[in-house]
Amino acid sequence: MRFAEEHPVGGLVLVSACHTDLGDRGERASGYYPPSGGPWQWEKIRKNTGWIIQFHSRDDPLVPVEEGRTVAAELQSEYHELDGRSHFFDPFDELITVLSARMNG
Repeated sequence: MRFAEEHPVGGLVLVSACHTDLGDRGERASGYYPPSGGPWQWEKIRKNTGWIIQFHSRDDPLVPVEEGRTVAAELQSEYHELDGRSHFFDPFDELITVLSARMNG
């Protein structure tokens, strides 16, 4: 997402996206998340991106679903909220289905 703030991209696929450091000291030190990384430039991301598809699982043990919902609202993404996928450690057919439709539609 940070890359798309400054550079045009054809599209983004976001899986278990978050907008905060989730209280993790290592993530905070990375400088990726606010406040050290600066505020998210949601409008720039939207303008620089042809399309945004996002997936989140309601039972994600690492990134709360509320994080994904916030990102989806800010980016106005095509948001797919699924059940029983945890943190998407395993491949999932919905990704292929949605991308195929995007590429062929």
